[in-house]
Amino acid sequence: MDIANLKAFVSIAKTGSFSLSSAELFITQPAISKRIAALEAELDMPLFDRIGRKVRLTDAGKTLQQHAQVILKEIDNARQSIANLSTATQGKLKIATSHHIGLHRLPSVLTHYVASYPDVDLAIDFMDSEDACKLVEQGEIELAIVTLPLTKIANLKQELIWDDPLSFVVNKKHELGKQKTNLKKLTRYPAVLPSHGTFTREVIQNLFAQKDLELNIKMSTNYLETIKMLIQVGLGWGVLPTSMVDSKLQVLKAPATTLNRKLGIVWHAKHSLSNPAQALINYLLTQKQ
Repeated sequence: MDIANLKAFVSIAKTGSFSLSSAELFITQPAISKRIAALEAELDMPLFDRIGRKVRLTDAGKTLQQHAQVILKEIDNARQSIANLSTATQGKLKIATSHHIGLHRLPSVLTHYVASYPDVDLAIDFMDSEDACKLVEQGEIELAIVTLPLTKIANLKQELIWDDPLSFVVNKKHELGKQKTNLKKLTRYPAVLPSHGTFTREVIQNLFAQKDLELNIKMSTNYLETIKMLIQVGLGWGVLPTSMVDSKLQVLKAPATTLNRKLGIVWHAKHSLSNPAQALINYLLTQKQ
């Protein structure tokens, strides 16, 4: 099978559109249609049902999609392994990180990296740690610098770089800041926490679940900076990285426990790392706390 034809097929299966895929692959729509027609002729099976402007995978298309993705990833791995025979650190590196880590942990790291490897074309996607791990697992990005999952994900390697202690906080006028408290008392007050499904929320929920306590959640969001603002204006108590706590917040001394999340690197265990990716990992390891 022709590789270009397979790339066109995978792109259309992902976008659901010939026109969007032609733009993604920088070829004309007639050219991309020709590639799909060649694949369908070779397999003697239709791969897509055309319904107006929309396309949908047939059963044959769904079967080919599974194999095509594996084939294209293996081709990329072969190219990467050959490229790594060179000692030069150059080419494109696509990574993902969370907004919090990007703002608070990576500026000095990336400043050093960009200065040290000017021939690397670095692309950074900012997203939730959970989504970043999925993209690494799917082979869409090479590595992610994220909040590490509590349970290791199959096929992913991870390396701890920073311990990130967490603090229970309220605004300066909140009544919880004027008295001793405990986890049970916290459940009587509204909380502003990270969204359900995030690794940080899981850390917090596990602590309360161990005491058979149910949280009273007023609001939730994926952005820690937004949570900080909501706590500051008095909408509830919350949990933030200790490094984010400032004079506008009151740390609760009460919960007789310590909370901590782990920040680090995630990459695919079965994919060859490019020289740029390995160089970034090597430097991050020097920052390990």
